[in-house]
Amino acid sequence: MLTAPTEVYRALGQGEFVPYFQPLVVLQTGQLAGFEVLARWKHPELGIIPPEKFIPLAEKDGWIGDLTQEILRQSFSSASFLPDSLELAVNISPVQLRDLSLPRLIQDVAAETRFPLKRLVLEITESAVMDNLEYAQTIGNDLKSMGCRLALDDFGTGYSSLLHLQSLPFDELKIDRSFVGSMTDRRDNRKIVAAVVSLGQSLGLTTVAEGVETEEQAEMLLWLGCDIGQGWLYGRPLPAEDLAAMISTPLPRIRVHSTAPAKIASVGNLSALPFQRLAQLQAVYDGAPVGLAFLDRNLRHVNLNQRLADLNGFSVSEHIGKTAAEMVPELFNQFEPFLERALMGEAIFNVEVKKPASETDGERAFLMSYQPARDEADEVVGISVALVDITEIKAADEALRQSKEKLQAVFDAIPIGIILAEAPDGRLSMANPEANRIFGHPDFSGMQISTYADSGLTRKDGTVLGPAEYPLARALLHGETTPPEDLLCESLDGSSAWVCLSGAPVHGPDGAIIGGVLAVQDIDAAKCERQRLLGMAADLMKELETHV
Repeated sequence: MLTAPTEVYRALGQGEFVPYFQPLVVLQTGQLAGFEVLARWKHPELGIIPPEKFIPLAEKDGWIGDLTQEILRQSFSSASFLPDSLELAVNISPVQLRDLSLPRLIQDVAAETRFPLKRLVLEITESAVMDNLEYAQTIGNDLKSMGCRLALDDFGTGYSSLLHLQSLPFDELKIDRSFVGSMTDRRDNRKIVAAVVSLGQSLGLTTVAEGVETEEQAEMLLWLGCDIGQGWLYGRPLPAEDLAAMISTPLPRIRVHSTAPAKIASVGNLSALPFQRLAQLQAVYDGAPVGLAFLDRNLRHVNLNQRLADLNGFSVSEHIGKTAAEMVPELFNQFEPFLERALMGEAIFNVEVKKPASETDGERAFLMSYQPARDEADEVVGISVALVDITEIKAADEALRQSKEKLQAVFDAIPIGIILAEAPDGRLSMANPEANRIFGHPDFSGMQISTYADSGLTRKDGTVLGPAEYPLARALLHGETTPPEDLLCESLDGSSAWVCLSGAPVHGPDGAIIGGVLAVQDIDAAKCERQRLLGMAADLMKELETHV
């Protein structure tokens, strides 16, 4: 007989009970998230026996613990070569949630096979919780303290589901295949799936949909916001020897088509509007000229656009589920304090972050902003991040600063006085040291034309210039370029001197007058300089004549 004790323990001893692995896939990216482990009996005469044929007997006859131990040992050993990012999900029998030694059994097998329990998800059905809530809570808390994650399996198929959902510290919520399989045809099932996904999001739980068999189902789940898909669309359960081939085989990535909103709208007005808003938001995300991302409370990337992915040097899919510290470790210390403040509810703008130079790129600068995202209870559920690359802007600013410094040096070194004024009010914006010396004023900057006109200018015939006759005023008001004119200037310190003045307008790109330039030369100083140069020339001629 198949269920005779001797037959069972012979099968256990000879390794006839084996794990099969079915892929769990991230709906948004098409990346492999892990595998659900499913038991099979490789009977030497009857072939592969499915679990529904022997699990009830194992529970009834008391060898479910031995079976679980064997499946865990084999699956942990088989997963030793898998990437650390991949998880294993294992079903726990309702009978085992009455056995307080279960956590120790799992811990011993994990220690024996060196499998990290943080990669283990234990799936518990509602009926298992309902059978003995007190034991379930004790065992569930022990498993969590060991690092395991807990998933509530077949959600919605039992009763008092919300009570059970809050009874244990669950991490995941699995949507039963009975709803997923008919959701594209039955409106009530679509509404149930939408409600479960929304509930999971509100509670911060990962949602996993079982029984995904078509791209249409996967597309609808993606639009509804479901996180993980499992089903024949991504792969049937396969033995351990096929694991290497499974992880190297590309999985279908579902892309939402333009017809999806119309399908989802049939869920009902209450849920259609948020999905349409989500589509609009995604369009803004993808088309924004700045880097955008949304981080959850654990600072993991929930969503981001291609612009931010390019700035970080990784693909969008490589970001999803990874923390900011994992993706940009060299920058994280600079902006971590601002993320913590955002999680406390503070909106922070224009934080400058610098990325050190690398072998392939120079130093870069970014301007970042952090906006806390709140739920309907006004609790912060994550952070919206915006990032702008300002490297080129800062480089341009630095080049402009250096150019201004060079221009200022040349401006100050000119041996004649130069004064710049702005149109239309004639406010003086700049004067070099020679102009300040000639007019006897330490600084002309900011003075109005009415003020510096008070100094008084007199022609050689004794007539005094009116304000509108000043060379700079004529340049600003009428666009004139005035010829050099000798004028007697009464300086602001009370002294007077003969100066030579000329003015010219400054035109903008459109030809409008945007300012004016005044050139001034100290005639007496110029005469002295000419006399000095002539004297030097005469002395040189005498010296030459003497030698000749």
